Amino acid sequence: MYTQAAKIIKSSKRCVAFTGAGISVESGIPPFRGENGLWNKYDPQTFDIQYFYSHTKQSWEVIREIFYDLFGKVRPNAAHYGLAELEANNMLSSVITQNVDNLHKDAGSKIVHEFHGSLKNLICLNCRAKYEILEIDLNVLPPVCKKCDGILKPDVIFFGEAIPEPAKTNSFNETRKADCFILIGTTGTVAPANTIPSAAKSNGAKIIEINPYVSEYTRSVTDVFLEEKASIAMEKLMEEIDKL
Repeated sequence: MYTQAAKIIKSSKRCVAFTGAGISVESGIPPFRGENGLWNKYDPQTFDIQYFYSHTKQSWEVIREIFYDLFGKVRPNAAHYGLAELEANNMLSSVITQNVDNLHKDAGSKIVHEFHGSLKNLICLNCRAKYEILEIDLNVLPPVCKKCDGILKPDVIFFGEAIPEPAKTNSFNETRKADCFILIGTTGTVAPANTIPSAAKSNGAKIIEINPYVSEYTRSVTDVFLEEKASIAMEKLMEEIDKL
């Protein structure tokens, strides 16, 4: 199966990766859903945009605990580095990710379409000014804009918000052009991101899926299923590509 997947990647004209929470689990980031998921410990309502507006300080306290105290310490793993290496070797055009942890960019990937935004940035709800997280002191909550004193929010989508542009348009444009699609660590449960692999399949792309268990995609769109953890599968895949 790994040889077959390697041949598809090596012979493709435009290969795109599509990643979800599963690629970052081995970096120490728990998934949101399922066993040991964050929603088992935290109320998802905390990340509803209307709750954020009405309970800003309380929402920010949870955001800081999860996303900046926890996520701020994590580093990319072999799967992230493998995708960056494929891009550097002109075998991967881009990464479309549902993740907000910035680990693809930390690993060296250059073209990353962050479908749900990025925790690395904050945005002012008043004047729309943007800041990198390192510019802002999170010891005082909620953080405020240096230009207008408006409330700052992580530049990621909350429940009740639309997918950001240009990430949405760029992601679907890449999907239409791809002849090879590598799914890693995504199960197909989160809309509208879960429509992307089906769109790629409809446009003729070969689908390579890396997941430790069968997903919504495995029997519907997947051509080659590598049933393994992301880091192990990517290491094996890179070894096969090197042999070709």
